[in-house]
Amino acid sequence: MVASLGDHGRHTLPPVMPTPTRLAHSSPRSWLLALLLVLWGASEQSKAGKWQVLQPEGPMLVAEGETLLLRCTVVGSCTDGMIKWVKVSNQDQQEIYNFKHGFFPGVMPMIQKTLEPLNCDYSIYIHNVTAKHAGSYHCVRLDGLNEHSGKKLDEGTSVLVKRAGDPEPDLWIIQPQELVLATTGDTVFLNCTVLGDGPPGPIRWFRGAGLSREAIYNFRGISYPNVTAVRASNNDFSILLHGISTEHSGTYYCVKFQRKPNRQYLSGQGTRLRVKAKHTSLQESEFTNERAAKVFPSGLLSVLTLVVLGLKAVTLAAVLLALAAHRRNP
Repeated sequence: MVASLGDHGRHTLPPVMPTPTRLAHSSPRSWLLALLLVLWGASEQSKAGKWQVLQPEGPMLVAEGETLLLRCTVVGSCTDGMIKWVKVSNQDQQEIYNFKHGFFPGVMPMIQKTLEPLNCDYSIYIHNVTAKHAGSYHCVRLDGLNEHSGKKLDEGTSVLVKRAGDPEPDLWIIQPQELVLATTGDTVFLNCTVLGDGPPGPIRWFRGAGLSREAIYNFRGISYPNVTAVRASNNDFSILLHGISTEHSGTYYCVKFQRKPNRQYLSGQGTRLRVKAKHTSLQESEFTNERAAKVFPSGLLSVLTLVVLGLKAVTLAAVLLALAAHRRNP
């Protein structure tokens, strides 16, 4: 850029970079809003990367004509349009339910929202089970871009179907409770009945599914805190959970293992436990108020109030004196 300086000659000045007017004149509130939007976007991307589909490994045994309950919990999202169920049998894949659209006769969603805001239950019922329902069932999370795309079908719940003419199986695991509601501090009864013997091996309780499931109880003499066995009969493998809290919410499975080879043999359908926090009673509220009064007595609070008001008065007086002095000596 060249500027004219009259008789003193012409000088070349360095180029001046253009000033982004919008950013220069934007208010701090706009900057804060932009920062919040950036952080929110990063948070959403982080959440998307933490999604996880949890379902029991099985196998589960069901008789023809009965209703099959397939459990699935998605951690990290409650978007119904992103979940579907796929059945795999003899290398064939069949979509049996889609939470986004479609009509699927004989299939009904359980739809039990959990207390945790980022955990959702996408379990389904299959009514009037027949032999054709045997296979592996996969709860699949879509990616939102392609309706037919999803994660690799490497995990699922294996289902065995007993037909009318088949011999009786060597083992049945019955968990009649589908959903149990409780309040913090309660003792919860989780029912499990095992009919038959099956191969040698222990029966265990777990909370959750997949690699992250938590061992709750083992009937081989291993003790766990706040958990006791009922053992009302030789077939009774029910347990009691004492003094529960909201952290005990989840799905509990009664599972039979076989010793050789050491693997899971058969699983119950699972029992969903939802724990609600107990509301504060009137006595607890009064006790809390009493403790607050002891910490901040009314006399001390009054003194603090007077001190604050006094400081405000001193500040106002100093401002008035400064204004008066400025008028006298402009």
